[in-house]
Amino acid sequence: MSETPIRVLLVDDEVGFLEVMSKRLGRRGVRVTPVASGTEAIRVLRGSDFDAAILDLKLEDMDGIEILHIFKKMVPDMPVIMLTGHGSEQAAREGMQSGAFDYLLKPCELEELLDKVHKAVGR
Repeated sequence: MSETPIRVLLVDDEVGFLEVMSKRLGRRGVRVTPVASGTEAIRVLRGSDFDAAILDLKLEDMDGIEILHIFKKMVPDMPVIMLTGHGSEQAAREGMQSGAFDYLLKPCELEELLDKVHKAVGR
């Protein structure tokens, strides 16, 4: 009997990154729901259950830290992994102080991201 797939909400406004990561994580048995904005992420989270979220810090419509705060109010126990590609490790550390599980610098290796997801959901 196989394990239930890990359900991940992937939030990033770089559509190419969303598509590539969704496919690559999907091939590793992760069920990914990709969304390209903070507003859409909040809407999707209202209607679905996820084991974890992967959230880019820099989105066009909302600040990643702001979205993290909203996620934590909506689903306090859901681990959130922050991604930052803008050299803003300070913002990532702020995310950790705000309840993020961990963070990675973009571009990140698939295996490193997968490892963090597995640790976040306790597998």
